[in-house]
Amino acid sequence: MITIHPVDTRSKADVNRFLQLPFRLYQGSTLWVPPILVDARTQLSPDKHPFYEHSDAEFFLAVREGEDVGRIALLENKPYNTYHDKRQAQFYLFECIDDFEVAQALFEKASEWARARKLTQIVGPKGFGALDGYGMLVEGFEHRPAMTMMNYNPPYYPEFMQRLGFRKIVDFVSHYMNADDFALSDRIHRIAERAARRSGLQVLRFKSRRELRKWAPKIGQTYNRSFIENWEYYPLTENEITFLTDNILSVADPKLIKIIVHEGEVVGFLFAFPDVSAAIQRAKGRLFPFGVFHLLRDMKRTDWVAINGAGILPEYQGRGGNALLYSEMEKTIREAGFQHADLTQVAESAVQMRRDLENIGGVAYKNHRVFITDL
Repeated sequence: MITIHPVDTRSKADVNRFLQLPFRLYQGSTLWVPPILVDARTQLSPDKHPFYEHSDAEFFLAVREGEDVGRIALLENKPYNTYHDKRQAQFYLFECIDDFEVAQALFEKASEWARARKLTQIVGPKGFGALDGYGMLVEGFEHRPAMTMMNYNPPYYPEFMQRLGFRKIVDFVSHYMNADDFALSDRIHRIAERAARRSGLQVLRFKSRRELRKWAPKIGQTYNRSFIENWEYYPLTENEITFLTDNILSVADPKLIKIIVHEGEVVGFLFAFPDVSAAIQRAKGRLFPFGVFHLLRDMKRTDWVAINGAGILPEYQGRGGNALLYSEMEKTIREAGFQHADLTQVAESAVQMRRDLENIGGVAYKNHRVFITDL
């Protein structure tokens, strides 16, 4: 018999059970990248995560014969629902053994939870913020994720979703790029620079975190405005912007972060990170006592870069901003000596950006699907 137990987020034992389940499910996997545990604990902490200032989340474990066999997080993002005029519950952090009855029990709880809140749809996987990654892997199971910026799951998960009556709402496609194939012509670079000069655009580069941190509030505000047309968008609070930028800065190599400014205001950005997923695997998600050593070492050794954030305000996209963004993207990859790039999770609705990426050598190689069902 399967029973569903609520997780008491004030109980260290309960939180540990919830966090440790995927470590057991993926034991021996060479592809799964564990979460950074300190970040995962923050997601379960109403005192630490800014999401809880405006919205609610609850966590559940599926138990059979005394063994934890599945888990799920259920969220009600109230600002998102208000902005889009929706009544949606989100599911996130879903994991379970290869047993459909376990998934069924967890999503029956999800439906019960959502109906009690007068919500009319369940959508997901969709987390607490922009850095949590979207969707469930449906293509590219043979590839390791780029750090913790996207989810990994076995092929039976999307099969379960279909059996449960969920349908696709949007796909997020990641592109692979080999440095040898990513070769913008000198003409493209000249066009980008000429268009940028005409529009008064300037690229700022950084040598230190201290330099970068001075711009963090403006970067956050621009991030908040750049994706206003995106499916996942909702207006972030000041605390969420600070949380987002602090998280970016904590793992950033300043030389890989670039911003585009116009008259002193940030109008675009490029976030690139050394892919240290192998180090996170070796550290088993723990920063201490030795995890930090693995991360710092791999930041210097890895030949992979993850580009997880490239945007420019809509009013500058036709004024040389896009060309400048791709020009800087190539420079970032080449100057740092990376051989491989993962351009993570571009929404399929971003038709022009996907076309641009393919034109400059990007190959779609992973697909994460967000599912939805009506109640």
